[in-house]
Parts: sequence; C-alpha cells; structure tokens
Amino acid sequence: MLDNYFKYKQHKTDFKTEVVAGVSTFLTMAYIMFLNPLILSEGGFDRGGVFTATACATALACFICAFYAKTWPVGLAPGMGINAFIAYGVCLGMNYTPEEALGAVLVAGVVFLIISLTPIRAWLINSIPKSLKLGIGAGIGLFLAIIGFQIMGLTADNPATLVGLGDLSNPLLLLGAGAFVSMIVMEQKGIKGNIIIGIVGFSAIAWVTGLGDFYGVVSAPPSMTYLFKFDLGAALSASMVTVIFTLFFIDFFDTAGTLTSVANVSGKIGRDGKIQDIDKAMLSDSVSTVAGAMMGTSTVTTYVESAAGVKAGGRTGMTSLVIGILFLLCLFFSPLATSLPKEIDGAALIYIATLFVRNITDIEWNDISESGPAVLAMIAMPFTYSISHGIALAFISYAAVKLVTGRFDTNPAIWIIAIASVISFAI
Repeated sequence: MLDNYFKYKQHKTDFKTEVVAGVSTFLTMAYIMFLNPLILSEGGFDRGGVFTATACATALACFICAFYAKTWPVGLAPGMGINAFIAYGVCLGMNYTPEEALGAVLVAGVVFLIISLTPIRAWLINSIPKSLKLGIGAGIGLFLAIIGFQIMGLTADNPATLVGLGDLSNPLLLLGAGAFVSMIVMEQKGIKGNIIIGIVGFSAIAWVTGLGDFYGVVSAPPSMTYLFKFDLGAALSASMVTVIFTLFFIDFFDTAGTLTSVANVSGKIGRDGKIQDIDKAMLSDSVSTVAGAMMGTSTVTTYVESAAGVKAGGRTGMTSLVIGILFLLCLFFSPLATSLPKEIDGAALIYIATLFVRNITDIEWNDISESGPAVLAMIAMPFTYSISHGIALAFISYAAVKLVTGRFDTNPAIWIIAIASVISFAI
C-alpha cells in the first residue's frame, strides 16, 4: 500500500531504505526536543508545555510533508535561531508575553502561506543576494553561540569590558566542554546522532556523579499549555511589524536554502535548473508554522539535517513519515528532557552555532560590496543581541553601498526592505 502511494521503485528506493533514512534524520535533529523547551523557557514559556508542543508540531509537520509533498524526504521542526529570537528578542527584549509572541509567529506563518501560493515566492527567493543570506545565517549562528556561552557559564558580566571569562572551576561547565568536543569528534568520524549522543552521554556522567538531578526517563506527556492560546492583539500592532518580518524572513529563506541543498543531494533539480515540487514543500512548511503556533511553539521550518536521510538513500515522503512517528514517541520522555544540565545544553548550542557559521566560506569575499554587509549582519546580531537588528542593518548597508556606487540594477526587494528597516529604527 505504501509503495503505491510513495512509489519507491520509481524513485529507486524501497521500504527498508526509507525507514533507515528516517531514523538517520531523526537522530541528527532529535536535539530540538531538549533545546527548544530550554530556550523558550528562558523567555517565560512553560517548559513542559513547549516540550509537548514541540513533539506534536514536529510530528504533524512531518506528516503533512509526507502525504502532501510526498517526493521530499525531509524533517521539519521548530527552528533553531528563530526560537532564540522569540525568547531573548521578543519576550525578554521587548517584554511581550509568550501568547503575544505566538500570535506573531502565527501571523508570520499566514504571510508565508499566502506568499507560497503566489508568484511572489519565486521573486523573493531570487531577490535576496546570496552573500546576505549567508551572512544572516552566520549571524544567527553567532547569536546562538553567545546564548550558549551564557547558558554554559563560559562568559560573565564585566563592567569594564561588558563580558569576561566565566568560572572555569565549575565541574558542569567542564562537562559541557567535554560534550562539545565529543560532538565534533563524532561528526569527524561520521557517527550519526552526535549531538543527541553527546547531550545524553555527558548528562549521564553528571547524574552518576551527583552533579545533576535525574528526574526519570518516561512519564505521561505534560499538558500542551499554549494550545490555541495565541494573542493576535499585539501581533497586529505597529510595534510588531519588525518582529513579524524577521520571523517571516528567517523562515522563508531558511526553508528555501534548505530545500535547495536537499534538492542538490537528492537530484531533484531538473535540467532547466528548477527544483521539482518545491511549491509543495514550501506550502507544507508554511502550514506547519501556522499549526505550530496554534499548538504553542515557535516557527516550524525544514531542517538542513534532512541531508543525513537523503545521504542514507531516502527519496520519498516515507522518510518524513518515519521521522514524524519517532518524534511522537518522544512525547513520553519529558522527565529525561528536564534532567539535562543546562551547561551541557549550552554546549550543544555552541556546536550548532558552528554549523551555521561555516557557510561563510561561500560569501563573495573578493567583492567588498557583497561581503561587507554580510559581515555586518554576522557581528551585529550577537553585539546588539538582536537578530532583527542584524538583518535590518545588513539590508540598510547593502542598499547604501549599491546606491553610492551607482549600482541601481539591484533588485527592488532590497530597496523595499532597506527603507522599511530605516522606518522601523526611526519609529
């Protein structure tokens, strides 16, 4: 029956290969079950409620992709970077409640959904320069890194230099450092699931030595605290425009970039250069963001870790179906998630940051008009502690450089976003 729907033979795969591919992708992205509740709880979200919402939203998103965009073997889940923006930028920085932040996520998802149904989608994908996309991605990585440093305790407040070195005598910090090194070593050796293995393995050391509290492994899932509790009042106010734009921008271009990467690996790019069925994949992503906001979690997006499953032979939505089922099973492991020492979770954040930053090798370094704004995006996000400010400054500087150098052939979207960014700063 599944063969008739997913057409394994047509895609030169089979049931066993698809299952193995699904397990491979799950192992590489399962860390979101631990990190998403931790990060959003820093912004005032209920950690247990987010845990349940993460599992359910991820599973639903994967099922939507499996049965609608059935030629895409990808996993979807609340995105790293976007969750940090919600917690630290929107809730802590702008003093919005979790319900109001979820309202903004919902509106951004609806905008993404509408655009995914129109020709605007292709225009936007082609309008943003590659250098800016890469610089913004790296900036999000550095933003995650500084959060990871704080959670681990690697940095401490210093009135003279703003930040300084933390307390290296903290044994949990040292365990976190060991987890970080182990993740790198395992990736170097090609071990799948290196992040989740590092987190659980070094957490186990903390539990055995009495450095961390262990609350158990299995229990009934926590209640979904924020189910249908989004607040649209603040989301529709003028002060939320920048937030909604940032959420939309990150999700839209992250999804487009990830799908392009997966398409390259899986051979979904035709001779005309077009990606097969990308409209269905992007529509699945946007619907999943809307559903995730209703359940009580931050923006759902397609994971670049999906490449692990593609490399394992996954070629159809059956891979996504397997990923979704495995995330549903995670619902019963909430005690384990709350037992993880934050220092080890912080180490995982720093490791993930390195994955974001390494793409800067593809920036056009020989063209300072391209690389300059990209680098500004990278350094502005951690130093202003705001992803949205980093994006805005990058577009303003890019447009200003092109204007002064007489490059009026720049895509109109650049000018529109730059002007909107200037207005947002003025307001």
